[in-house]
Amino acid sequence: MKPKREHATNNGQTYMVTSTTWNRSGHFRNERWARLFIDTLYHYRGAAYQLHEFVVMPDHIHILMTPKASLERAVQFIKGGFSFRAKKELNSNLEVWQKGFQDHRIRDARDYVEHVTYIHQNPVRAGYCQNAQEFPYSSAHAGFELDPVPQGLKPESLGELDGAAEAAPFQSPSLQHRSITNENPTRLNILPKKTA
Repeated sequence: MKPKREHATNNGQTYMVTSTTWNRSGHFRNERWARLFIDTLYHYRGAAYQLHEFVVMPDHIHILMTPKASLERAVQFIKGGFSFRAKKELNSNLEVWQKGFQDHRIRDARDYVEHVTYIHQNPVRAGYCQNAQEFPYSSAHAGFELDPVPQGLKPESLGELDGAAEAAPFQSPSLQHRSITNENPTRLNILPKKTA
């Protein structure tokens, strides 16, 4: 028997959310689609959720977020908002998303760091880049402003992971705040094929 899904209300919890495109179609291989998705993600940031990390892969997305209300509502803003804008701004009548989404509640600082690493390394593992910072549709790439790590999930509370004293500020460049720029525009639709 499948356990009943916990209704994620405004409880200050942080989640990793994954959603796939309809039939795993590569909608986000197109630069306009990927950039519009990121624009939609930032449109609802602050009002519906805090945005900590993300990656937009050709056929799926991963987002690390802390919803302001319910998790379901935050994901509805993102997926529904993007679908609306894709029809309007990209003149698309394509089905965009598979129904539903997968989520994982972040339990502690170690879990947070593991999921940040997973998000950043997703395009590297898929063979789209050598270094996570090279992938233009990931929060690992320079130029994206992110919300701070939630209190209680800050990696500095894991002295054994980074060797830093508990009171020392977190220094990892992959988790520092970044502001949005248009530097180094790279086209997702010309990414190399996955390497074997």
